[in-house]
Amino acid sequence: MAQDAQMFYIMLALPSLFGLTLVSEGIYKMATYQEGKINIILGSLFLAVVVFGYFYLKDYLR
Repeated sequence: MAQDAQMFYIMLALPSLFGLTLVSEGIYKMATYQEGKINIILGSLFLAVVVFGYFYLKDYLR
């Protein structure tokens, strides 16, 4: 049971926070009239990979 929680934390929570950080940094850059589109694109792509990984590994973690 504890190993499942550790697996969830490592494989979903930390990468999700990283993706959200990229997106929020891009939004901040665009709000200050700098180039931030690449951060938003990469962050969104990273979050999409995390969501795909969740659905792919959902049955494995049971």
